[in-house]
Amino acid sequence: MFKRTIGNNIHEDHLVYIDLGYLGIDAYHKNSMIPIKESKLYKLSEDDKAYNKKLAQKRVFVEHINAKIKVFKCMAYPYRNHCNRHLLRASLICGIINYERLYL
Repeated sequence: MFKRTIGNNIHEDHLVYIDLGYLGIDAYHKNSMIPIKESKLYKLSEDDKAYNKKLAQKRVFVEHINAKIKVFKCMAYPYRNHCNRHLLRASLICGIINYERLYL
């Protein structure tokens, strides 16, 4: 999923905080922070839980912004209109959210 979505747009020196959807990113981007996965056979230690919690605290800000964007239904579902208008609408929606965040 990383190669298909954002793989070439991130410089290798940038630190990236991601979720378990990008499991295996270490092969493509060395400077990435991914949560430690728990399984039935491998329970997380207290250090692993603290690492996951610290990582989640950094990612929660971005997840809240994503939730605000999805309130506008044209961003939550596949876009079925003219493609050249999608970027304009996405920019307008993000502008509204930034204005609301900064001035209200």
